[in-house]
Amino acid sequence: MPDSQLPLPFLNNGIAQVALIVPNLETAVENYSTIFGIGDWHFYTYEKPFVKKMSYHGQDSDHSFRVALGYFGSMRVELIEVQEGKTIYQEFIDQHGYGVHHFGVLVESMEIALNQAAEAGLEMIQDGSGFGPDGDGHYAYLNTEGPLGVTIELIERPKQRHPPEKIYPQSKSQGKYNANTRFKRNNSADIETKA
Repeated sequence: MPDSQLPLPFLNNGIAQVALIVPNLETAVENYSTIFGIGDWHFYTYEKPFVKKMSYHGQDSDHSFRVALGYFGSMRVELIEVQEGKTIYQEFIDQHGYGVHHFGVLVESMEIALNQAAEAGLEMIQDGSGFGPDGDGHYAYLNTEGPLGVTIELIERPKQRHPPEKIYPQSKSQGKYNANTRFKRNNSADIETKA
């Protein structure tokens, strides 16, 4: 990496997310809920057309993966189950097996953050954009596993989130997901609020 472009500002606000790749999403969620009391978990499937644009190593891509999002204190925990297509997640499984894959950091502008990364010699190896209801939201992974021992994900969160496919655990008092519930950006954590 060229020294003139360092240090990068990505970690100024700390790590917002830790992500693990798991063989079975439901089993992993049950284990984290039972052992650590983490919940509620919000499930999403990231694939087209939910995610408008996806790339893998610089090429347009059409892949699919499921995620469950929960919080351990203020830290978001993301569990990922690979579905279809070529992804950096499958590369990781092939090389290392399942486990901790990346740390997520929040950015205000993905365009600025990616330009800073490129100037520092960091390549974007996978991304997806347009997964918010308003067509916003963008995540991008950088090739940092070699120099840092872990992949860094840049996250520009959408202003709102689509309702999850399901929530675990589903308590009787919760009933069905309220479509008027949205997630709004609040520093390093999404806070559930009424729209």
